[in-house]
Amino acid sequence: MSRLRSAPFLAVAVAALAVLGGCVAFEGRYPQKGDARPHPGVASALNYAVQGIDISRWQGEIDWAAVKGAGTRFVYMKATEGGDHIDPSFLRNWEGARRAGVPRGAYHFVFWCRPAHEQAVWFKQHIPNDPGALPPVLDVEWNGHSKTCPQKIDRSLALEKIQLMLTELEQLTGKKPIIYTDITFHKDVLEGQFNEYPYWIRSTAAKPETRYENRPWAFWQFTTTGRVPGIRGDVDRNAFFGDEEQFIGWINGEFDIGRRQWTKRRASPAQPSPSIVNDPEFEPPVSQAPPAPVIPGALQPVPSSLQIGG
Repeated sequence: MSRLRSAPFLAVAVAALAVLGGCVAFEGRYPQKGDARPHPGVASALNYAVQGIDISRWQGEIDWAAVKGAGTRFVYMKATEGGDHIDPSFLRNWEGARRAGVPRGAYHFVFWCRPAHEQAVWFKQHIPNDPGALPPVLDVEWNGHSKTCPQKIDRSLALEKIQLMLTELEQLTGKKPIIYTDITFHKDVLEGQFNEYPYWIRSTAAKPETRYENRPWAFWQFTTTGRVPGIRGDVDRNAFFGDEEQFIGWINGEFDIGRRQWTKRRASPAQPSPSIVNDPEFEPPVSQAPPAPVIPGALQPVPSSLQIGG
């Protein structure tokens, strides 16, 4: 970058930094986004083409048009926690992202001192029935900062709870859920488990492969001190593992980001050989109407095995 020689230009730059909340490092692919405390260990995350954010009440009022204008391709927002808490900003953020055209999904934060079926029911009661939403996320970490549930539970019990909630979330939405986790919980509970599910992992000081053993990832949360226009203060930033085609394929239900394979990609129609085309008796097939476009999230929910009381 060339040096700043113009006083007016410098004044504008300083003002912009003040609005964003202090010193911020910016990068080329998303020049409007930055990081208040960039870490060299995760610099490679900036090279991924598809990036987004995750939010909760702590981001306050959000200017979704500005968030979209900065190149944000997706957002996950906290919906519920345990069996008795809903993020007070969830519905406002859900509608705001929809209006701005930012693909969005909801996540549930697991509380280990609450029965799994109660948490599944709570999530179901509080997320909108929206076929266009991104697949749901199950956030599994230890509740070490909780005043009422700081202890860890047995690994086998944790796996049982996770399996029940994953099953219920998939039955509710018709879409395979994503597992969000951090380094400690993955090592304690998840290594070698749920390999058919996509993983969203937290690693803010090093590349994921150096922190998570034998774990392919779909989303990488690479900083918690991101800066994004439209949001005051810190926000978590995330990278999608693949390219644009894979991202759109995932949204359309055609690409499995857990197994990293296409599941519904249409094959090109077979073409007649030149010898057949040149045959005077050859009649080309009648043109058919093109297939209907794939509508994002058009899968129909499967009836749940849980019953929700009136």
